[in-house]
Amino acid sequence: MSAADRILVQEVAPRDGLQIETVFVETSDKIALIDALSRAGFSRIEVSSFVSPRAVPALRDAEEVFAGITRRPDTIYVALVPNVKGAERAMAARADELNLVMSASETHNRANMGMACENSLIAFARIVEASRGTGTRLNGTVATAFGCPFEGRQAPERIAEIVSRYLALGIEGITLADTTGMANPRQVGELVRATLRQVPAERLTLHFHDTRGLGLANVLAAREAGAIRFDAALGGLGGCPFAPGASGNICTEDLVNLCHEMGIATGLDLDALLTLSRGLPRLVGHAVPGQVAKAGRPCDLHPPRASLPETPAAGSLVRSDRPPKSLEGGNHVHRRASRYRRQRPRLRRG
Repeated sequence: MSAADRILVQEVAPRDGLQIETVFVETSDKIALIDALSRAGFSRIEVSSFVSPRAVPALRDAEEVFAGITRRPDTIYVALVPNVKGAERAMAARADELNLVMSASETHNRANMGMACENSLIAFARIVEASRGTGTRLNGTVATAFGCPFEGRQAPERIAEIVSRYLALGIEGITLADTTGMANPRQVGELVRATLRQVPAERLTLHFHDTRGLGLANVLAAREAGAIRFDAALGGLGGCPFAPGASGNICTEDLVNLCHEMGIATGLDLDALLTLSRGLPRLVGHAVPGQVAKAGRPCDLHPPRASLPETPAAGSLVRSDRPPKSLEGGNHVHRRASRYRRQRPRLRRG
């Protein structure tokens, strides 16, 4: 199968989806969810984040989750790490891949990571050194690559510079993240084509949010430009806690449904994803944005209502021995209106 006939969907709900939930999802439930996602066919799952429990209390059980999951040999289990300490914790937990995140925007990076971009890059160099010889994969994410809610549009040259810095450090994979859902399809196509001159498609991931309803349109634009790897979150969970108005990631099952309807292979079990998505409200305590889980797949047909009246064929005349009810008795509507006018009280003058 050619690359044009397939895409790789990477699941991020256990980390990016749950990180901002106010209800703590129990460790056992997280483990069960990740195991079910593995069985559904994902080759890469972002399991958790090794950050301060005070900063992200929803993921304070990262070690326990990594220790409890049933690992499948064809699945890469990813951890997000902000610094060397987090990287050491993740490697001790046997994460297969470390995802390092820095914003293109200085303002957002200070809000999100608590440091300037240059300091993030220094930390990444230390992480690369700490992981040397361990076999742990490294991925570098450029957050706010398509725009920042504080600074606005980021110059393509800025994105290219960060990608070059990542590659120079020895980071193999690159993710361009639309952290706050500001991207549009034209912009996506242009930036993806430019980045593919630096990184092969097999190592480039696109991470879209659906804040303004353009998530799936941006996927199609990125794919048209040559991208084949995309992050998504079950049920459309997620959102950046440091971005005003940001909503969830593109919805995994909606993306997979789109691909299957268009004949694009994903290798994922859509029925299993829909079942999992329909169980999310019980875990997080609220409805989730995904659409296909609510509406069903296009091939899910329904029997007609038994009480539907027979509809005449198009162009045929309905014959009746009596005139329509509204015409019986002549112009009774006009007579009733006349009676109404006669019964109205007259306004007194003066």
